[in-house]
Amino acid sequence: MATGPDVLILTSLTAGLAHTLLGPDHYLPFVVLSKARGWSYRKTFWITLACGLGHILGAVLLGYLTLHLGFSLEKLNLVESMRGNLAGWAVTIFGLFYLTWGLRLAFRKNVDITSPARTGLLPWALFIIFILGPCELLIPIVIYSAPHQNLSGVLAATSLFGAATISTMLAVVTVSYYGLNALAFRRWGRFSHALAGLVIMVCGIGIQFWRL
Repeated sequence: MATGPDVLILTSLTAGLAHTLLGPDHYLPFVVLSKARGWSYRKTFWITLACGLGHILGAVLLGYLTLHLGFSLEKLNLVESMRGNLAGWAVTIFGLFYLTWGLRLAFRKNVDITSPARTGLLPWALFIIFILGPCELLIPIVIYSAPHQNLSGVLAATSLFGAATISTMLAVVTVSYYGLNALAFRRWGRFSHALAGLVIMVCGIGIQFWRL
């Protein structure tokens, strides 16, 4: 029969895996941007990893503050709702701006749309968005484990959740990066960046209205 720590470990791993797979915003932006902008797999990997770490650390910090500042569950839910709205709008606006830029670029003359684009500020924008993004399933794990486990138990639960989340992000991005036809976005030619922006904008709408 599973004990308390075993249940907490299993819950952490399952929650990390499920919430990542069910949230396309955890991997689609990296896939479409890497294809549209001609990023190498190595660059895509490190950008995805950094954003995943920011996503988890933001939630851990909020859970820590919740425990030590004595926030009630109602206040925590309010904060998470605000973060969810903020992240949803941030991803939507980011996608809209990228879509608009991609359309403007597509209709310019004498633009080599197939040449790799410089990374620029895109990784920083994604990193900030992922820090702001809610990670609803981790905070209850932190709050539950604190009264029932020692510090090592809390660290184990959060570490396992984070490892499952980031590993799933990297696995899906890797499979998509190599599994998708390398010409998938090139077939759209001058509209490849606009397509990437559209996909990201749809992800943002999903976060905002359907809490994906």
